[in-house]
Amino acid sequence: MRGCGVRPNRRGGWLVGVGVWSLFCTLASAQQVASHGSSGGEIGPPGSAVVVSPESSTTAVIVLPSSPEPAVHTFWDRANIELFSVTAVLRGLDYASTRNFQARGRTEVLLPDDVVNNSAGFASLEAAGTVASIGVAYLFHRTGHHKLERWVSVTHASVTAFGDARNYALKSRRR
Repeated sequence: MRGCGVRPNRRGGWLVGVGVWSLFCTLASAQQVASHGSSGGEIGPPGSAVVVSPESSTTAVIVLPSSPEPAVHTFWDRANIELFSVTAVLRGLDYASTRNFQARGRTEVLLPDDVVNNSAGFASLEAAGTVASIGVAYLFHRTGHHKLERWVSVTHASVTAFGDARNYALKSRRR
């Protein structure tokens, strides 16, 4: 990157590694078990049984009743509670990390100073972010988009975790 005025960030590589690792873990845990489909050599529709009579050369296909669809999960199930809890903890950590880097002489560039310097207002904003995330997840749940329901919290937690790590990684500026 010579001559373009941009220096490579040598310390930021671990942040990318942590982000890729967390994305990989999230994708691995979000995979669903593949349903038992029919293999290529089966006769008849999926879920049927093939019966061959040893006395004759005829083959009968018996269609078994299909298994009922899996029950749709409730909104406040264990997975959602864990995701919402992680999001809330990371939002609290965002509050702490922002206060920390302000104490070290840095300034917040994403939010106005009136909000960030007001302790109750900033804490309320962090809580509102968590509630908004839960609300969007609930809308996806009600409309049947259950994968998106989970991904709202996963994405929110990932972005917040990245911001927290960045806030703590910033060098101190003395005024």
